[in-house]
Amino acid sequence: MSLDRPGEFETIARLFRPLAAGEPGARALLDDAAVIPTRPGHDLVLTKDALVAGVHFLPDDSYDLVARKALRVNLSDLAAKGADPFGYLLAVHWNSISDWEKREAFARGLAEDQRQFGVHLLGGDTVLTPGPFSVSITALGWVPHGRSPSRAGARPGDALVVTGSVGDGWLGLQAAKGTLTGLEFARVEAVRKRYHLPEPRIDFAKAVRDHAAASVDISDGLIADLTHIATASQVAVEIHLERLPLSGAAKAWLGQRADELSSRLDLATGGDDYEIACAVRADHLDSFLKFAHRIGLPATAVGRVTGGEGVRVLFEGQAVPAPYAGWVHE
Repeated sequence: MSLDRPGEFETIARLFRPLAAGEPGARALLDDAAVIPTRPGHDLVLTKDALVAGVHFLPDDSYDLVARKALRVNLSDLAAKGADPFGYLLAVHWNSISDWEKREAFARGLAEDQRQFGVHLLGGDTVLTPGPFSVSITALGWVPHGRSPSRAGARPGDALVVTGSVGDGWLGLQAAKGTLTGLEFARVEAVRKRYHLPEPRIDFAKAVRDHAAASVDISDGLIADLTHIATASQVAVEIHLERLPLSGAAKAWLGQRADELSSRLDLATGGDDYEIACAVRADHLDSFLKFAHRIGLPATAVGRVTGGEGVRVLFEGQAVPAPYAGWVHE
């Protein structure tokens, strides 16, 4: 094996087989498939996201951070469906600069987050490509039968609630590019970390399955992802920009901006937050917010569901045009 051009099976044996240890269904990555026994009384939830260099992360981002982000954005999707994570399938497309040192860093990143989130690698594939380095993960999780909310359950009168803070992922991208200025170092580093290492809200999955009528994670931007709920549920959503939950860094950044409305729209459309946005029935809202408080995760009502269709954005009581809803792949 050349460390400059490591082989596929050597990579699997030395780096990825240890990530499958402890999960019998993975068959030690010696088979072409994983075999997972059914879990009585539960539904299996599956989700898949891909990350590509130059599109979803910067080409010079370290491989351990790329691996961890790839896993976390998929765990975020599971949390938004109320599912407890179980395992994942992995496809890695190495390129000409993916030497042994980078592959080791990638595997170390996965191992670290496997320990943190209690999941195992179940199988997958590795290939060599002349294109950009990329990774695709399919995550699997369990949810009690019939308890996983879709995007289609919102009804007029529901509250729109979002966990955590909005806009840090977008600010973190500016920090990673070196274009975020005027903030003290600690705040720049805080949002940079939010971009590289989003926090999947898996501890919130129980609240989602117990209290959410519809839910989605915020990957494309708060406005865009609430619009997805509106479209699937055949309702309208009303979003109040002055209610956006903001971190200390986002508040400091906002305080420097001449146009508060435009800046709040940037925070609400930037994406990469990986918080959970939910439609919650009025009679469940108090329990939902209390659960968030118990686990130390802020949850904020940012709007409501109404009759009609589409999205209505307001700022201090006035309707405002949203020039774009969020990230869209061409």
